[in-house]
Amino acid sequence: MRVSKNFELREFTRSATALRLGIVNEPGAEQIENIMALVTDVLQPVREMYNAPLRINSGYRCPELNKAVGGVPTSQHTKGEAADVRVADPRRMFNMIKRSKLPFDQIILYPTFVHISHKRDGENRRNVLFAKGVQP
Repeated sequence: MRVSKNFELREFTRSATALRLGIVNEPGAEQIENIMALVTDVLQPVREMYNAPLRINSGYRCPELNKAVGGVPTSQHTKGEAADVRVADPRRMFNMIKRSKLPFDQIILYPTFVHISHKRDGENRRNVLFAKGVQP
């Protein structure tokens, strides 16, 4: 299912860990709506600003998968509100998002990717964070 010009739903549900462990990582209707809002309101505009493909390392995670990968129980990934995005230059994309007016909830810079979240319902806090060991 195509979610936008550059994204398909399967990118957000694909997981090597789920395949290896036999976990069915299928979002429900509410999670799909959240993924669509994340893509429409944040990821597709980021893709257009960055002007290069974005690779989704981790998108939606069912609770079982989230636990298997060591995610916290309250992870926005379990709601379809977050994606970890790999690009050639994560810091450049992170800074672009930070300077933009996009309605993100959190962006977290990691060495090889950027965590991006968005709430379809509720306030998007625009939290700008750095993973442990990553310099601001």
